[in-house]
Amino acid sequence: MDKKYSILLVEDEENLQEALRLNLELEGYDVSSSYDGAHALKMVSQEHFDLLILDVMLPELDGISVCETIRLSNTELPILILSAKNSSADRVLGLKKGADDYLTKPFNLEELLLRVNKLIKKSEQLSLKQPLPDLYEFGKNKIDFKASESVSRSGQKIILTKKELMLLKLLIENKNEVVPREKILQAVWGYNVYPTTRTIDNFILSFRKYFEDDSRSPVYFHSVRGVGYKFTDR
Repeated sequence: MDKKYSILLVEDEENLQEALRLNLELEGYDVSSSYDGAHALKMVSQEHFDLLILDVMLPELDGISVCETIRLSNTELPILILSAKNSSADRVLGLKKGADDYLTKPFNLEELLLRVNKLIKKSEQLSLKQPLPDLYEFGKNKIDFKASESVSRSGQKIILTKKELMLLKLLIENKNEVVPREKILQAVWGYNVYPTTRTIDNFILSFRKYFEDDSRSPVYFHSVRGVGYKFTDR
């Protein structure tokens, strides 16, 4: 039997909550309901969900704050925001605070179901990723995630900072794939500080200095202009 995916639907408008829940259940999803932001946060901390559908205008705590709070401890849960606000500034704010997708009301039900399906697939791919071992080797380099250090190709021991370790882990877990700048900012820096692209560039330059034979012709650590960064292990 196919796995039944679980969705938490956070919507305080009862008629819409009911209609969406019914349609999602007809698609084969297991749907839990929440009507306010504080309750939604409690549910996310206690149970596993494959997707969160989150209205912006909520009692207790608005959807943007809920999204921001969840992202402090959970960067993997896909979040789809529903909002009556359709300005690009609102959309950008929602995505900046960690939403994966943003749909404005009134929306086409079929479009919502397509987006839900897409985010569920994304969630499934993430769960299939193998966790990294504590000791990771590439070329003549070794990274010891547990000891927070690495040994470079020349045998030099390098003590790594927490941020360096987090960024290395993220890039290596997604090896051979471009990791978007936004995802790096979310996963490594959280939301208290929003660094510039230059900050990430400086980290990549440090990695090249540590691990590449020639930092100007990188084999492992690549910047993909305008998109993000990539680690390749041949």
